[in-house]
Amino acid sequence: MWYSLGKFIVKYRLPLLLALLAINIVAVTLALKVKIGYDFSRAIPTDNPKYLDMQAFKAKFGDDAGTLVLGIQSKNFFTPKVFNAVSKLHQNLKKVPDVTDVLSVPEALNLINDTASQSFKTERIFQANYTAQAQLSSDSAAFASLPFYRGLLYNAHTKAYLVAVGVNKDTLNSKSRTRLIATVLEPVKQFEKESGITVQISGLPYLRTVIGDRIKHEMNYFLMASFLLSALTLYLFFRSISTTIMSLLVVGMGVIWSLATMQLFGYNITLLTAIIPPLIVVIGVPNCIYFLNKYHTAYKDTGNKAEALITMVGRMGIVTLFCNIAAAIGFAVFALTRSALLKEFGMVSGINIMLLFLISLIFIPAVLSYLPAPKPKEIKYLNNRFLESLLTKIENLAFKKAKLVYAVTFAITAFAIVGLFKLRSEGFIVDDLPKKDKIYTDLKWFESNFEGVMPLEIMVDTKKKKGLLRSKPLEKIDELAAYIEAKPETGRPISFVEGLKFAKQAYFDGDTNSYAVPSMGDLAFIGTYLTPKPEATPQSGGAIQLLNKFLDTNKQVARISVNMKDIGSQKLPLLLADFEKKSNEIFDTAAYKVTFTGSSVTFLEGSNFIIKGLRDSIFWAFLLITLCMLYLFKSFKILVCSLIPNIIPLLITAGIMGWVGVPLKPSTVLVFSIALGIAIDVTIRFLINYKQELPYNQHQVSPTLICTIHHTGISIIYTSLVLIAGFIIFCFSSFGGTIALGWLTSLTLVVGTLTNLILLPVLIRGIIRGK
Repeated sequence: MWYSLGKFIVKYRLPLLLALLAINIVAVTLALKVKIGYDFSRAIPTDNPKYLDMQAFKAKFGDDAGTLVLGIQSKNFFTPKVFNAVSKLHQNLKKVPDVTDVLSVPEALNLINDTASQSFKTERIFQANYTAQAQLSSDSAAFASLPFYRGLLYNAHTKAYLVAVGVNKDTLNSKSRTRLIATVLEPVKQFEKESGITVQISGLPYLRTVIGDRIKHEMNYFLMASFLLSALTLYLFFRSISTTIMSLLVVGMGVIWSLATMQLFGYNITLLTAIIPPLIVVIGVPNCIYFLNKYHTAYKDTGNKAEALITMVGRMGIVTLFCNIAAAIGFAVFALTRSALLKEFGMVSGINIMLLFLISLIFIPAVLSYLPAPKPKEIKYLNNRFLESLLTKIENLAFKKAKLVYAVTFAITAFAIVGLFKLRSEGFIVDDLPKKDKIYTDLKWFESNFEGVMPLEIMVDTKKKKGLLRSKPLEKIDELAAYIEAKPETGRPISFVEGLKFAKQAYFDGDTNSYAVPSMGDLAFIGTYLTPKPEATPQSGGAIQLLNKFLDTNKQVARISVNMKDIGSQKLPLLLADFEKKSNEIFDTAAYKVTFTGSSVTFLEGSNFIIKGLRDSIFWAFLLITLCMLYLFKSFKILVCSLIPNIIPLLITAGIMGWVGVPLKPSTVLVFSIALGIAIDVTIRFLINYKQELPYNQHQVSPTLICTIHHTGISIIYTSLVLIAGFIIFCFSSFGGTIALGWLTSLTLVVGTLTNLILLPVLIRGIIRGK
């Protein structure tokens, strides 16, 4: 069949090339339309309870991740020079398009009891521009008498001050997010230049945008680097510019088709699907090496170009097909998970790896048929003395030192299994950044001065309309908030109860001791003051607006908003469990429903869900690849021989992760499915060649193994070097997760190459004796 297919491709090469050209024109048109996606909330399924809780929260109170925070630390903050500069910064930030509100010390408001109109009026605490220190000191003393702002806008102990910048959610989830963040940072840079004070910057909008842009730029760099590395490797192997260009065109088409597939399916480029183009390059080059190596070998044997082309397709067609099937399975199993992000990654990568095989099968023999026959220098690599010597040593190990091979394999595997028990699963919202990176150091600054910026949201449902307009639920909310505030991992909670405390203090003419939860008697007097007044608009930023932002319209559900440290996926569940236990003690579950949600909770759920999905995908990849191997070789003994050399590299990688302290997280769990799908290629390449060589060696195992080691060894070593070098590129990333993906996958492929070239022949000789 495959020989007939080779004849067909050579005979109809021109129509086939024209068909590929037409498809590529359409693919380029589609690829140019694909967009970058900025919605980061699709890691968990839409029917997940945590997802539903978050959507319910957003429906009532809006997005919790729309605030960018600026930190200023100065003992001279309340001097005219610095204070006026901060005031100017506030005004400049308000002018930025898509900035919805700004909250800072210079624009802080006080509530004044207007007994005549029985209402609270907002009044600015500070003036617009100070020239005298005495007036500023007086106003700062008035500001310090308002407990509402303590821990919210300033930390008196560390002289740290916060500017909160609200930004438009729709812009954040669009391609304009980079422009928005850059525009917000312009007045910040101006402030730093004029005042000489360094501003710390954080908040989820900032973190997601800057990290997302970094990853996007890195992926572009990795794509170009993988092309250049592939070109260099191919030229060094084959010493032919035309062959190198042909191979690059193969992977180039694969990249274009992968982008076109995203557009065809209506997918955007995400942080996960962005790594597909570099992976297509890395996986596509071995296809070219497999075909070219067999073409050169056949031409060397026959001296006939046409016959060599047909032999290339006849002998390598099935090998490359099953190699690509195995690699595609390693990626496509992600589509079996319920995470939208993983589904898209699995679908696009799995489909395009198979399309890459189709491109290689048609394009390579068709183009080679038009090119001149290989020159002696182009097939010189087939007589590489160093590699021949290396393969001879491998042969000696397999035939003369089998016990040593078993002993070393057993010892290393046992060492890895011990490390496996040290493996832990942990992730952080801001993960993998170098400890000296400004994003990381700024985040730690906010954790030191304001207990972090990661949002935790709590909804307290009284299950009754206007159920919050009583002192009992107010006291319970305040008790829970006090418990949360006492924890070192969390900052000061903000709720409408804090607004009522502020209102009570204002009602009693600013008496600091009156900043407390209003009693039923207090509420009776204060109630009329809390009616919204014309001056209390969202633009005013007055504290009275807490009553609108932290209550639903029915006065039934209250919101408690907490900023917390990025404590990781191991500690966060314990902290949330502690909070839930305390809330159950405070609130009667029959009368109240307390829900913990927010980006911190959905991150934890999403991280755990992705890791579980990736673990499941490894199982399915292993099962499907096992079935493919059983179908291909129809021998249980061969199946056992094929699986052991591929299980051991995964065990060794997992063991080393445990020993060196690399945790399981989405970026590192991804290694196992990818590496399994790619490493099994070497096994398939070896065993199919072994199967093809058996008839020429009277079905004798030992002579066939010797032929297989020498016939396939060179191409296996070359393709493994290309794959390893391709993944090593990721080690130049600035993100720990991407670096781990690079070196862990490369390690797995190195070990996989060694086990397939050394252990696999030993296993075959031990299990399949004689004929």
